[in-house]
Amino acid sequence: MNEFLDALTLARWQFGLTTLYHFIFVPLTIGMSLLVAILQTAWVRTGKVKYLRLTRLFGKIFLINFAMGVVTGIVQEFQFGMNWSNYSRFVGDIFGAPLAMEGLIAFFFEATFIGLWIFGWDKLPKKIHVLTIWFVWIGTVLSAYFILAANAFMQNPVGFEINEERGRAELDSIGSVLLNPVALTQFPHTLFASIMFAGVVLVAVAAWHLQRGQFVDEMRTTLRFGAWTNIVAFLGVGLTGHELGMVMTQTQPMKMAAAEALYNTASGPDASFSIFSWGTPDGMHEIFSVRIPYLLSFLSNGTFDGTVEGIRDLQAEYELAFCGADSALTCPSDGSFVPIVWVTYWSFRWMTGLGAFAALVSAVGLWITRKNAELPAWVWKVAIWTAPIPMLASLVGWVFTEMGRQPWIVFGVMTTEQGVSPGVPGWAVLVSLIVFTLVYGGLAVLEFKLITRAAKEGPPEIEMHDDSGDGEGEPDQQKLATVY
Repeated sequence: MNEFLDALTLARWQFGLTTLYHFIFVPLTIGMSLLVAILQTAWVRTGKVKYLRLTRLFGKIFLINFAMGVVTGIVQEFQFGMNWSNYSRFVGDIFGAPLAMEGLIAFFFEATFIGLWIFGWDKLPKKIHVLTIWFVWIGTVLSAYFILAANAFMQNPVGFEINEERGRAELDSIGSVLLNPVALTQFPHTLFASIMFAGVVLVAVAAWHLQRGQFVDEMRTTLRFGAWTNIVAFLGVGLTGHELGMVMTQTQPMKMAAAEALYNTASGPDASFSIFSWGTPDGMHEIFSVRIPYLLSFLSNGTFDGTVEGIRDLQAEYELAFCGADSALTCPSDGSFVPIVWVTYWSFRWMTGLGAFAALVSAVGLWITRKNAELPAWVWKVAIWTAPIPMLASLVGWVFTEMGRQPWIVFGVMTTEQGVSPGVPGWAVLVSLIVFTLVYGGLAVLEFKLITRAAKEGPPEIEMHDDSGDGEGEPDQQKLATVY
């Protein structure tokens, strides 16, 4: 019973679940705002009404998702005070700076231009109006960067000094925090992953309508646009992931070792990438594995003859470095600096595997739909059910990022068990965890129904005035403003 009501365990579960739930909405907001901006730009440049109709369709999906993301994101910051007060007190001066910048700069910037975009259809010239959605996308990107900078501090703490008198870490250089190498590599990786997710959502919506023979012209355009977006973004994910992996090896070598189930330091051909590995329950010995020689060396160092430190050697190094006489915040109670190897190992592989599968589906889809041929129903169903795959890849990617950092809440500075609120009993955390789970479950059902309904309705009809006789014309601005 005591283990069931352990405040630390429950606080970790609560933060993990609420973070992953919130992150369902984040990548779709980032990616969809970009694709909507591109579609509206295509309408402004070409005058083709199909691009305007697609802008309104996916703009509606974007707005639904954005609203839900705002609601779920508020809880994230509350948890720092509720369940992680020791952490907030000790590093809040540094961690809070990028969070404050996200709220005061990026979010208000984004919200302002969302308002202009929603209510400006009949009030702004269309070339000015299209800029508002581009500024919305810029706002989402800025917001993501500030959040990632805060997270990067937890992975690779920089820009601070310890005030021994006050017993806390204090900000020394905001520039170092914002230009953290982890943030600089994590940001484009997250950005491309978000665009992948949005691209596959476009493919799924198009497939649903094409299976039924609805809005054929608009949906064939959507299908190909979404598929190409997904493929190009996947290439970006791969390239930026390689850069992030090399930075991770430099800043968090234990995470890389656990990600590859590498128990002994290796170099050259022995620094191999394991496709499958099976270890002992304590995670300290390998029993069987299937590996590709040299590949881990290249992924970690960019060369085929580099050295990658193993779990055993790193454990010994960390014991010497962090478990000395003055180690109240840096030595875990069990003395182990090894994350849960199987979680870290398999989350890394699920992340890459799911992303690759989504890109493969898009590539195959582009090939088989290059001609206006009749396709069996199962083809469209595969395309539809591919929609959540990039989202799942992003979610397990965050599981890898956060679980691979354990036992640290801030690497090398404070362990997770030291960061939890000391005065909050386990039952209180359990109650809030149950409440959040129920509320979030209801919000998930609502989100899915709203987006599904908007997607099934398809592109809205837009009344056009064709004064030029070219077959395109201009939309009725007053009626256009009421489509939402």
